[in-house]
Formats: sequence, structure tokens, C-alpha cells
Amino acid sequence: MGGPEWQPRVLCCELRFGESVGGTASGAREPGRRAGVSCPKMHSDAAAVRSLRSCSSSDCFSKVMPPRKKRRPASGDDLSAKKSRHDSMYRKYESTRIKTEEEAFSSKRCLEWFYEYAGTDDVVGPEGMEKFCEDIGVEPENVVMLVLAWKLDAQNMGYFTLQEWLKGMTSLQCDTTEKLRATLDYLRSLLNDTTNFKLIYRYAFDFAREKDQRSLDINTAKCMLGLLLGKIWPLFPVFHQFLEQSKYKVINKDQWCNVLEFSRTISLDLSNYDEDGAWPVLLDEFVEWYKDKQMS
Repeated sequence: MGGPEWQPRVLCCELRFGESVGGTASGAREPGRRAGVSCPKMHSDAAAVRSLRSCSSSDCFSKVMPPRKKRRPASGDDLSAKKSRHDSMYRKYESTRIKTEEEAFSSKRCLEWFYEYAGTDDVVGPEGMEKFCEDIGVEPENVVMLVLAWKLDAQNMGYFTLQEWLKGMTSLQCDTTEKLRATLDYLRSLLNDTTNFKLIYRYAFDFAREKDQRSLDINTAKCMLGLLLGKIWPLFPVFHQFLEQSKYKVINKDQWCNVLEFSRTISLDLSNYDEDGAWPVLLDEFVEWYKDKQMS
């Protein structure tokens, strides 16, 4: 050790701005540096130095880091505008929430609505029904009241029980007078559907009859037939006349249902009526009476 074969390794360090690779700016060789000894790191560092010399520090820095945005403090006007926007959004949210709550069906509100007409009872009777019809703007004899009763599955004409009211109004999603008014056109439209009309027609027989009777008295039958068929069956006026002069005091359910079928399938001149068909005697007598009337 210490022989000429071994020499301390020259460290590549401390390049100062203004120095060349081979020595100082004045051309003097660094102390302790052997001539001809080069270092790869030294060359790379020297290239970096020359690169730094070729451009300003601000230009190079701007390529590395994005420009810094200045934060402008919010003025009083900006704060007021921001608060105003927040207040506007809050009011919009509140109005939407309140509107949604009002539109949503409420069983409690529906119950309170019921007792406006029932009073202290658990049934809306004739007096309450009259006020109810007045409030929704419908005459008690209007066919839409029959459709409403069907929707509520009411069992007795002129009465709505608490259970019927809650079940039916819930299905209609009505808990106020205003909502029911808005639903009346929908209820009327149900009569335009053949299937629904048949269901309502059949329901009307049991709804209108006395519960201790199996048949419908003739006067009630004429009123209900007029309500349901008066505007859609051209022969109804003639059939009504037939019932008034006939000996019939009641109409049973079979006769009731067959009148609807007759009105839908038999032509106005009765030419396709089959006397040997399964029609009730009531309709056989009507056809005979009507033909005699036309001949006389």
C-alpha cells in the first residue's frame, strides 16, 4: 500500500458556475487534480451547467412549474352575491320540499277530510253526502258519483263508511277536495272502457237494491238504467216507455245483465234478435211490444 500503483481516486465534485470542465476560470488546474483524468459525472454536470447558462432561471422554472394563480380576496359585493345564491337555492329546495309534501298522499289528511262530512260518526250519511257533492261540484245523480262509489266499493247508496273511504281514496291517492276534483275526469273516462263499464253496470245493481231484497224495484231500475244507458243506447227511451207500461214491479239480476248485452249486440231495427235465443222473457216482450208499436 502507498506504492505508485495505488492512488486516491479523484472525486468529481464542486463544479462552480464560471468554471470549465478542465480547470478554473483562469485556466489554473485544481489542486490535487491529475491532468488527463476525466469523470463521466463531471462531464454531465458540466453540460447541465452550460444548459443553465443558456437560458434564464425564470424561463426554465416556468417550464417545470405551472404559473401560480393569484388568489383574489372576495369583496363585500362578492360575499353578498354568494349569500344571495345560497339563499335562492335554499328557497328553491324548501318550496320543492313543501310542494312534494302537499302532493304526497296523507292518510291523516284523508281521515280529517272524511270527518268533515261524517261529523262524529264513522259513516258519511245523506246530509254529509249532499255537502260532499256540493264541495266537489257534482250533482248526487251524476254518473260519476256511481263510478266513485264503485272505486270505494261502497255497499249502500248514499253512504260511505270510514273503511270504504280510506281504502278507496287511498287507491285514488286523494286526500283533499281539490285532488278529487282533479280526478273526476279520470273517473268519467272509466265508463269509456268496455270492461270497466260492464263491471260498473253490474256493481250498480247490488249498490242500488235494498239489501234485504234480491231484486231491484222498477223505479230504481229505470233511474239507474237511464244513468248508465240513457246517453249511449238509442233504444233506451223506447225501452223506458215499455217498462213504465209493463206489469213488472222489479228486475232481477239476470234481467239486468241481459239488458246490457241486448243494448250492445242487437241492432236498432231488432232484425238480428233471435226469439228462440236465451234472452229473458222481459226482453222477448219488449221486442214484441216495440214491433207492434211500429206497425200501429
